[in-house]
Amino acid sequence: MNKYILLSLWASLSLLSCQEKKQTVEEVIATNDLAQLRAQRAAIGDQHQALSQDLEALDRAIGKLDQNEKLSLVTALVISPERFEHYLQVQGDVATKQNIVLYPQFSGQLQTLHVSVGDQVKKGDLLATLDDNGMAQQLNQLMVQEALAKTTFERQEKLWHQNIGSELQYLQAKTQYEAQRSLTQQVAQQLEKSKIVAPFDGTIDAVLAEAGTVVSAGMSPVFRLVNLSNMYLKADVPEGYLNDVVAGKKVIVNFPVLRLEVPSKIRSVGRYINPDNRTFSVEVDLPNNKAQIKPNLTAQININDYTNDQALLVPQSVISENAAGEQYVYTTQYDQERNQSMAKKQMVVTGKTEGDFVEIIQGIQPGDTVIAEGARSVKDGQPISILKTITHE
Repeated sequence: MNKYILLSLWASLSLLSCQEKKQTVEEVIATNDLAQLRAQRAAIGDQHQALSQDLEALDRAIGKLDQNEKLSLVTALVISPERFEHYLQVQGDVATKQNIVLYPQFSGQLQTLHVSVGDQVKKGDLLATLDDNGMAQQLNQLMVQEALAKTTFERQEKLWHQNIGSELQYLQAKTQYEAQRSLTQQVAQQLEKSKIVAPFDGTIDAVLAEAGTVVSAGMSPVFRLVNLSNMYLKADVPEGYLNDVVAGKKVIVNFPVLRLEVPSKIRSVGRYINPDNRTFSVEVDLPNNKAQIKPNLTAQININDYTNDQALLVPQSVISENAAGEQYVYTTQYDQERNQSMAKKQMVVTGKTEGDFVEIIQGIQPGDTVIAEGARSVKDGQPISILKTITHE
């Protein structure tokens, strides 16, 4: 009887134990029950936090009792305020307002080319001459007639002042002279259109027509004239930087093809937002003393959009991030009780990044020492041995 009672009790306890047995993670996932999944995750998270705290407490206790514990070797960086400049990088193209193709103002045969590719010219220099179809001879005749009309008018004017002759004769001579002078000027202006002259100082970049070619006014290109001493960069900047990118801002221009870096500044900022790409235009001064830079050359434009003269900076390599997305660094703290330097986990808020350094907005103060080399191998509260302390001057 007692035997059967014991067997029944054992079976009941076994059944109850099976009912109370906790489900595995795989079994919970297989349920597809969102509430159960969240509950299981929260429970495991609590267990993980509790175990981490227990481990840290045990490590501290071991550190106090075990004098032979191996110390982590680290390098410490003393944090001090320093100047920090952040740069926005955009693509830009070299442009010049003095880069034009010259067309004739007169239709006819291109008679003479007075310059070649690469020639330096001054404003007003004669570049080419077209056949004027006898207009120069016509102008000479008109000039002779103008001179005669002028002489007649001057004599008639002199007689008029002496009260000799009629007013009508005087007015006729004056009218004839002025008409002849106006006609001469018109033909002279028309004759000037048979010449192509340089509108500004520059270099003949290309000759686009040959002598003997018949060209049409405003239709046939003859020269390309470029002035490389007055170039600039044009670029588009996202509208989010409208308040930071203003005229006068420092710029560093990099030409990868030329392996050339040029310091400059923004000379003008556009007032129009392009609705297609939500950008605004900027122009950057571009000195070109060596004439290495050519129009349409692509450049990387680094615009100084943020500056902090009292920034606290740390290398990117020392910043870690936990599962919640929070960032932290390890600082050094001296434990008086243990007479030992310790690693302390310090949560931080970061700002902008430039190169290998990150600006720290919250979490550390001037004079704090941050673990640099060895930051990835320490834990909060772990004893450390500082091999070297670096101070930025």
